[in-house]
Amino acid sequence: MPASRSTSRNTELKPRPRPRRRWPLVLIGLLVLLGAAVFVLPASMIARFLPPQVQAEDFSGSLIHGAAGKISVNAHDAGAIEWRLHPLALLRAELAVDIHWVKVSFVIDGTAELAGKGFAAHDIHGGGPLENLRDIGLGADWRGACTLSFAEIKSDFSKLQSAVGSLEVANLASAAIAGGADLGGYTVRLATGAVSPDGSINASLNDTGGPVEVQAQIQFSPAARTGTLSGTLKARADASPELRHQLDSLAQVRPRDAQGRFPVDLEFTL
Repeated sequence: MPASRSTSRNTELKPRPRPRRRWPLVLIGLLVLLGAAVFVLPASMIARFLPPQVQAEDFSGSLIHGAAGKISVNAHDAGAIEWRLHPLALLRAELAVDIHWVKVSFVIDGTAELAGKGFAAHDIHGGGPLENLRDIGLGADWRGACTLSFAEIKSDFSKLQSAVGSLEVANLASAAIAGGADLGGYTVRLATGAVSPDGSINASLNDTGGPVEVQAQIQFSPAARTGTLSGTLKARADASPELRHQLDSLAQVRPRDAQGRFPVDLEFTL
């Protein structure tokens, strides 16, 4: 009898098997479905991530790899764009994308990340004729070939927050200067910290050869679209008579140094 009671007690104390947890399988299934949906969604879905200032039309392809044949920024024609989305960024409620932007024959490639109320772009490179940028308000009276390379650009959509890189122009010319003669080449460099908290830009400007020797600093306010150029200029031997005359006019009230350079403080508007 005692042995029988012991056996009954052991049977009663035996734990019941726990039900299997299904939530990990459900979560994996949802992630698979989400990933599959992202790959088949139309390219027009990208419009949901764009800021109010940017409008896009003429979509083709998918959300992952698509294109918009017409982009406008603040109602200005901004060309066309092709992108490749990084799907994993969507799980963080962010948008990370490789971009190929074309405005006539001006082309830029880079990687952009949109999150919250701002964006960051990295490894930006490309270039083309300045004339192709007139529709978006840049280089209205200028001609030349532009090449750019930036490691980083950040903005909160209202103002520039950071920019590190360089912009080079060759065969620069303007109808307002020396009758449109070739002014040579120049490089604008933005170092770390070149953008102030208010969005103003401080950059260095140097010539890369041509009729004018330039060593200067540029301060520019994107909000007011005005800036100043402060530094020294000097006409080289191959400067045209008209260009030399205009430089001499600037130097009338500024003494030249021993190398023939004279100081300038010029205001400009873009």
